[in-house]
Amino acid sequence: MYTVKENIEKTIIINKSKFISKAYFVTDISEANYILNEIKNEYNDATHVCFGYIINNNIKYSDDGEPNNTAGLPLYNAISKNNLNCVLVVVIRYFGGIKLGAGGLTRAYSNSALEVINNNITELISGYSVKIAFDYNSIKNVEYILKDVNIISKDYNDTITFIVEIPVDKLDIIKEKLSNYIKSFNTLNSIYIRK
Repeated sequence: MYTVKENIEKTIIINKSKFISKAYFVTDISEANYILNEIKNEYNDATHVCFGYIINNNIKYSDDGEPNNTAGLPLYNAISKNNLNCVLVVVIRYFGGIKLGAGGLTRAYSNSALEVINNNITELISGYSVKIAFDYNSIKNVEYILKDVNIISKDYNDTITFIVEIPVDKLDIIKEKLSNYIKSFNTLNSIYIRK
């Protein structure tokens, strides 16, 4: 399974219409909805804000006023045909005054999606979100052991607490390496991680 390496943006102009495409790595529907709301607010003067996503078994796409299945479906198809998961693709269109027709719209939205997907694919692996608590005197050792994992948050109070993403195949190894330095190691939930 694959996903996008990074959240990126590209713009193409087709017959004076401006298509701004954006790809996002998203792990749940609420995150996708938040991004969509932010984009709709930022581009409130756009003619259309179309999107498609696949997040685990959740699939959704929207034409946002474009003719039926000429925008959202091509975005979804671009995600699906590349075997992507945890991906949201949004295309913002500013109409340039020249109608593209159904075929032209489908190609424009499909090409817009491919602009942000092509050369931006990485493997998606299973992992866990883990909460680790430790004392201040262990910070250098803990940070060294966690140098190859994604640290989501750091909280500095009486003890230090990190939330990290650990691939399934590295969980036991990292837990063992941390055992002398930590107070607690709690697996929060299973997640997908970009490799």
